[in-house]
Amino acid sequence: MSSMHRRGKLMFLTLAAAVLVTAGGVLVYPVLRTLPRSSRVVEWIRHPEEHPTWAIRAGERCGDAPFQFPTSGYIGFVWGDSFRPFHRHSGIDIFGGSAPGLTPVMAVSDGYVTRLAEWKASLILRIPSDPLQPERQIWVYYTHLADPQGQSLIDEAFPPGIEEKFVQVGTLLGWQGNYSGRADAPVGVHLHISVVKDDGRGKFLDERRIENTLDPSPYFGLDLKATQWKQDPFMCQN
Repeated sequence: MSSMHRRGKLMFLTLAAAVLVTAGGVLVYPVLRTLPRSSRVVEWIRHPEEHPTWAIRAGERCGDAPFQFPTSGYIGFVWGDSFRPFHRHSGIDIFGGSAPGLTPVMAVSDGYVTRLAEWKASLILRIPSDPLQPERQIWVYYTHLADPQGQSLIDEAFPPGIEEKFVQVGTLLGWQGNYSGRADAPVGVHLHISVVKDDGRGKFLDERRIENTLDPSPYFGLDLKATQWKQDPFMCQN
């Protein structure tokens, strides 16, 4: 092999290695960025009584934010966090620090509640006029409102199949649970909540895809997106 060919091959291998390292970094960095929050969540779940200043309170509002907080607890994970490669978290997780069925969950705003017939642990709130862009409609999705076996912790006022029931801000919707969708795989007791886009035809988009959701930060008046290695609790500054 000529020296020119050897140099060309070496350059190709060097570039290929650089591309792989860069790609690996792009995939791994979001997961690494989430790790400090993961350790805080574990500490909160184990010893919530030792960290009362970490918690936000149901009904609290940061300044003049459009939404009030829907439940009490520690904001453990935020919009854009990643728990594995190719995954981005589509909402925020608020951990109550209690057993399932004890920490109330409330409406963040006036709106219309729907619960699909197959939903054991989920509700969605339709807000006809987005407080930030009044010409569009948005949805607010709530989930994990069931115990580990899938027994619903949603308030009886919202049975499966109910559609478009009007509620006022602060209305009790249910209680935090830890149902993951599988009875043998409970998650920590918390509420997952996200702001979901409308499909333009009056229906909500698939909340599991982050591109179908909106950054919740301006709705709650608090930076709730995963853009930094943040360990400090997410708290109102007012």
